[in-house]
Amino acid sequence: MNKWFKFFYIFLVLCLSSCLDESPKDQMPESGIYDSANSLYVNAVASLYNYVGAHEEGEGLQGTCRGVYDYNTLTTDEAIMPIRGGNWYDGGLWKNMYDHTWTSTDTDLYNVWKYLYKVIVLSTKSLETIDQHKALLTARQLEEYKAEVRAVRAMFYYYAMDMFGRVPIVQSSTQNTADIQQSNRSEVFGYIVKELQATAPLLPNEHSNLQGNYYGRLTRPVAWFLLAKLSLNAEVYTDDNWTDEWRPQGKTIMLDVDGTRMNAWQACIHYCDLIANAGYELEPDYTKNFAVHNENSKENIFTIPLDKMLYTNEFHYLFRSRHYAHGGAYGGASENGTCATLHTMSVYGYNTASADKRLDMNFYTGRVVVDGNEVKLDDGTPLEYMPLAVEQNLTASKYIETAGARMKKYEVDRTAYSDGRMPDNDIVLYRYADVLLMKAEAKVRNGENGDGEMNEVRARVGMNPLAATLDNILDERLRELVWEGWRRQDMIRFGTYNKTYDIHTPSEADKKGYTIVFPIPEKVRELNKNIKQNAGY
Repeated sequence: MNKWFKFFYIFLVLCLSSCLDESPKDQMPESGIYDSANSLYVNAVASLYNYVGAHEEGEGLQGTCRGVYDYNTLTTDEAIMPIRGGNWYDGGLWKNMYDHTWTSTDTDLYNVWKYLYKVIVLSTKSLETIDQHKALLTARQLEEYKAEVRAVRAMFYYYAMDMFGRVPIVQSSTQNTADIQQSNRSEVFGYIVKELQATAPLLPNEHSNLQGNYYGRLTRPVAWFLLAKLSLNAEVYTDDNWTDEWRPQGKTIMLDVDGTRMNAWQACIHYCDLIANAGYELEPDYTKNFAVHNENSKENIFTIPLDKMLYTNEFHYLFRSRHYAHGGAYGGASENGTCATLHTMSVYGYNTASADKRLDMNFYTGRVVVDGNEVKLDDGTPLEYMPLAVEQNLTASKYIETAGARMKKYEVDRTAYSDGRMPDNDIVLYRYADVLLMKAEAKVRNGENGDGEMNEVRARVGMNPLAATLDNILDERLRELVWEGWRRQDMIRFGTYNKTYDIHTPSEADKKGYTIVFPIPEKVRELNKNIKQNAGY
């Protein structure tokens, strides 16, 4: 078995379940792949970006189903996948997500673990490959190539640590399986922070969302965004015993930032300011960030490039949410599934005189009109979404097919392939509005006033100013960032995730506090006895 496949076999415990063919007939020898600085970049660095998006279920940071996005969205007060008769039960998957009754044997959670660690493993191998072929590079290229790979790997560790808490830090393919150890969450947090701090100065200070040489890459502002997120969530991420109802205090969590000691909130503000100084600003038109051609947004920081003619990445969420007839009216199809919760409609002020102006930008509610024509159901009646008819099981409801406000956030690409799942809208992962809301929250938590930042976000959509209290910030994050995959993290940070909300009643696991992380999949633990289960599972 050659070294590459031996490497994968060793990391079977972390990400893969089978070894590949030792001698694939169509595989080029490394000497043919790595023959110049450019080929080394393409095959050892750029190739990693193929895994940020995806077309297979369970993979990609966003875009597909049953993966990172769903576990961070459909387990919260933001959105729900109701059972609609014979549709959307799927062995209890979606009900368990909303109820927080997942288990360590759930295949979909295991697939998420495999996906995250697959990219971590590939990144580690890329670093070794770069070292092996460093004679092709200048000293500066060597430094920059490795920095970019380390930053990508740190980003995937960030998602793994956020979801699973105590995860292994793996940096060498020469480790034996028996030597792979699990790290406490606080250790992983510290490692990710140091990796991003070390690599950020070596990354290009460019806007990753803009088409060109840096399109879709992890540039310096992307690293700063991740460092701001890490700082904002430091109370959660440095807590190694999350079931005892106590957390470290952000004001006492000290970080070394560019030669200065700062508390977690100050660090978050610092990184938010760096992003602002890099030239990001709010788009005057909120919807422009999610348009079919959103590559020129002044606000988007990191996106998953979509182009049906160039990439295989897919975006399923509009397709999955809209009613069948609604998708058909656009010339495609739909699955009639995901909808907003009652809580989300309440926060948006649905059906009130003070409804938030982003309601119509983010949701389909009421009767549906496409190209000036009312969309009709099979019986000839108009399709009308009923936002307040949501139940977890709609089987006995007369609104079985129409309950719930549906996702509208992204402009419909009428030229999309695959029934609408392959549009040209780039998927927005990180954007500047989130930076402003992070800064507002960090300032409030640090005893300062965050009104200016929060109300800059509100003013952009014509909403009146509000005091930046923590409660108002949590609600504003839902209004501004709905459908963007942040709600689970936000609720955990604000202490509401394992409490009563919407139509969610806390599970017994919620009451014990351990559902703020997911269980380590049993298949992982079976293959490596060093990996211990998270408390409670």
